Amino acid sequence: MENNFKMLAKTLFGFEDLLAKELTQLGAQQVKKGVRNVTFVGDKGFMYKVNLALRTAIKILKPIKTFRIANEEDLYKQVYKMDWSQYLKPSGTLAIDATVHSTQFTHSKYIALKTKDAIVDKFRDTAGERPNIDLRFPDLKVNVHIDRQMCTISLDTSGESLHRRGYKSATNIAPINEVLAAGLIMMSGWDGQTDFMDPMCGSGTMLVEAAMIACNIPPNLMRKEFAFERWQDWDVELFEKIEESLLSKTRDFHHRLLGFDKSPSAVAKAKENLKNAHLDEFATIKHEDFFKTQKGGNEKLHMVFNPPYGERLENLDVEDFYKNIGDTLKQGYPGTEAWLITSNLEALKFVGLRPSRKIKVFNAKLEARLVKYEIYEGSKKAKYMGKE
Repeated sequence: MENNFKMLAKTLFGFEDLLAKELTQLGAQQVKKGVRNVTFVGDKGFMYKVNLALRTAIKILKPIKTFRIANEEDLYKQVYKMDWSQYLKPSGTLAIDATVHSTQFTHSKYIALKTKDAIVDKFRDTAGERPNIDLRFPDLKVNVHIDRQMCTISLDTSGESLHRRGYKSATNIAPINEVLAAGLIMMSGWDGQTDFMDPMCGSGTMLVEAAMIACNIPPNLMRKEFAFERWQDWDVELFEKIEESLLSKTRDFHHRLLGFDKSPSAVAKAKENLKNAHLDEFATIKHEDFFKTQKGGNEKLHMVFNPPYGERLENLDVEDFYKNIGDTLKQGYPGTEAWLITSNLEALKFVGLRPSRKIKVFNAKLEARLVKYEIYEGSKKAKYMGKE
């Protein structure tokens, strides 16, 4: 179709497969995985759809020009040559961000400044008026990406990072990023067909993301704004049609979500965030110390959690804490598939259970592992299986 164009979805390291699968399921064409990104082809309606529906994307870019440059002057000339009037009015507002992977161009802020100068000068020369810079709510957000000597100019379709779903009014000290939480739950293979538990739930991110996955609710329905809503070709009717179509595919969830936290303030925040997401009917959140709990009932339980790593909690006795995780799972949680993420790889040795899977991921800049423990019914000791 002639109205189709190429787009690039950015993601976290290790999430490329998940994102490619999400895109394929949504109907993307020419899906190709890169490093921390996946490119694909679709039309304007599809651009709206992916911003609303992707769980593991951080941003959707629409590349509009690629060229080779030898220096900053080349960059200025090439950007100046482009027809910016199709994207922005002379009286509009603009923001530029740049990422640079090059030995020759090392200062991303300077690259952004040169790009801004070229666009502004072009408008001043052709229209006698220039756009203003607005870093918070621009009419057009431009992304400059330089890889060695290749420069790609893209329009940022999303605006603020897509991990900002819009349901969080409250967080705790070390909240897990929403995209990371959704990706970990998807990696764990949870499909909404069992009870789900986060025994150290903090501000409730895992529970909200799990509920949205279970009910097939688009994760970004609650966002206040996407960048494309300020574009000259913004089509509100098309957007609402896409939104309705996605909402028609939601499904019922017939199990329970359970969250524990030792901190009363975290419990209050988690309850508030679930309520903001209109998902509180599915969840029970309790002020409990996980190490003093047992599983209720014999139903299969799927557990995904983000225990403290010792990075931010100085008083934490890591060895004792991780040993308690293993003991509690063994003694109190038969019939459970437990997944946890930690960047403290040493601490995993103290769990005393053999993981059946280990997946390398990153939590912000921290290299981490998502590990799976299978706790079987009928043995207090728990039978282990799987390989390191």
